Amino acid sequence: MRIAVYAFDDVTMFHLSVPQMVFSEVTRQGLATWDTALFSDHAGSIRTSEGHQLGGIQGVEAAADADVVVVPSWFDDGRQPSETLRGALQQAHERGAAIVGLCLGAIPVADAGLLTGRSAVTHWQAFNTLASRHPDVSLDQTVLYIDHGDVLTSAGTASGLDACLHVVRSRLGADAANQVARSLVIAPHREGGQAQYIEHPVPPRSTDDPIARLLEWALARLDEPLDIDRLAAQSHMSRRTFIRAFRASTGTTPSAWIRTRRLDAARRLLETTDLSIDQVAFDCGFGSAVTLRQNFAAAFSTTPTEYRRRFDVRLASGPAT
Repeated sequence: MRIAVYAFDDVTMFHLSVPQMVFSEVTRQGLATWDTALFSDHAGSIRTSEGHQLGGIQGVEAAADADVVVVPSWFDDGRQPSETLRGALQQAHERGAAIVGLCLGAIPVADAGLLTGRSAVTHWQAFNTLASRHPDVSLDQTVLYIDHGDVLTSAGTASGLDACLHVVRSRLGADAANQVARSLVIAPHREGGQAQYIEHPVPPRSTDDPIARLLEWALARLDEPLDIDRLAAQSHMSRRTFIRAFRASTGTTPSAWIRTRRLDAARRLLETTDLSIDQVAFDCGFGSAVTLRQNFAAAFSTTPTEYRRRFDVRLASGPAT
């Protein structure tokens, strides 16, 4: 797979390195061959905001045959993109490439008309700029990133790592994303409860935090009933206090968090075992294959059977027997 990352004068080295670091790790780990190139409006060099000169930058033609085109950030003043970049994004999108706008990179993606009538996210400081320029874009301040399949946007700074890991996960499976995350020593999956890979932040937690202890307890019991009353009792809180504390700690509701963790467990079993769909549903706490299929389709727009066919790690390692 070919990935083209847009480089420009005054881009921070961190933002420019995030997609290169994550996607290049896919190749280093032997998971797939992903080639990453830097491009700009014109071939040559750029100077980062830290004052470093980077040479070997390709021209805009590098985006012409890329499978994924990434705008890793944008100018702090939110200026309009050049016609060259705008055209490159539009043409890449028209031929089927995925367009990724990380952090402020959502601004030129929106300016290229690729977010019209859609939801998006960007750095919180740019929300007013993007909202006033594109009132037809629905901005969501509660998520780390939003993926429409053909266009993905992410929130500020570190959420670019989450978004890039999501690209790995959606194309190569959860085990591949986890392997990349382990190698880079970053969180493999910060997920929330909305459909189509819309993710909510999950902040680091102290072991003294009763919600942190509860999450560990619940993860070991996903096959059991985990209603709010049982979770609240385990946390030694009233129902109302527990719901408030849970949302403050995780950014989502208890039911949404449990559902997402069960879907995570189901994906892993589908990727790594030959358990029947009924058994996967039972082991992950969905109760029935019908309930699993309904939740799986709502979250991932596919069925458990199709997901297994695509991401079965045993099939990826050699011919099926």
